[in-house]
Amino acid sequence: MGMLIDTHCHLDAPEFGDDPAETIARSRAAGVRAVIMPAVRREHFDGIRQLAAAHSGLCYALGIHPMCVETSPEEDLDGLRRAVVTAIEDPRFVAIGEIGLDHFVPGLDRQRQEAFLVAQLRLAREFDLPVLLHVRKAQDAVLKQLRRIGVRQGIAHAFNGSLQQAGHFVAQGLALGFGGAMTWPRALQIRRLAAGLHQEALVLETDAPDIPPIWQAGQRNEPAQLPGIAQCLAELRGISLQAVSQQTGANARRVLPRLGAWLDSDRMQARDSRPTGCDQRAGVPRNAP
Repeated sequence: MGMLIDTHCHLDAPEFGDDPAETIARSRAAGVRAVIMPAVRREHFDGIRQLAAAHSGLCYALGIHPMCVETSPEEDLDGLRRAVVTAIEDPRFVAIGEIGLDHFVPGLDRQRQEAFLVAQLRLAREFDLPVLLHVRKAQDAVLKQLRRIGVRQGIAHAFNGSLQQAGHFVAQGLALGFGGAMTWPRALQIRRLAAGLHQEALVLETDAPDIPPIWQAGQRNEPAQLPGIAQCLAELRGISLQAVSQQTGANARRVLPRLGAWLDSDRMQARDSRPTGCDQRAGVPRNAP
């Protein structure tokens, strides 16, 4: 059975307002089984955890984004560690992220970015957690630290590197995230990777509210667009939508083991909450999973 999983979505972003319940409902109606929300700064940790607890189908990661490190004091790394200790018993907590390096935006302090990345990779290693990585124009530098510190699970999101770099990340145990950028015909490198990489390398994402697919150009992106993104991947690879859903879902579960455990637990709870045939005949409504 297929399973559409949005492995990277910022539902706590201001673009979704104070209550993204309607956005979440649309994603569920579209068949998106789970949405992973990475934090980007310490101030967001509590909110993202509360959002995941309040809505079915949401889980989260904790981390400090490379574009936020210049406004994040070093004490925030201690705050992240405390947050991880608190969250480690929460089945919805699945990774350290969003962390990484950004060598695309000019003027960012690369040395500070790297110091925060190293500290957060070490935290992931200490707690045996996977990572959600930002690797924009910095694939080799991130890969170097992954190898040095020994982190071997997670996702390099919005991947746009070379075929050789893709192979190195996959050999390190990571999957690569493909989203709305893949739907644009002029994104030749991304589309070549999506079409040609081994099927076990690929996961789906939206990066909502950013990187909308071509049919949402100029509009806010959201997880309900994931089936269309999956259909694009299916067409690029010449396979069925069901096959894409099944394989990318399995890949996400493999590289994020806590996600797989949470989904199995959530599915079991949903099954146990369903009424018996006798309840149905009596007109008792089903409980929502």
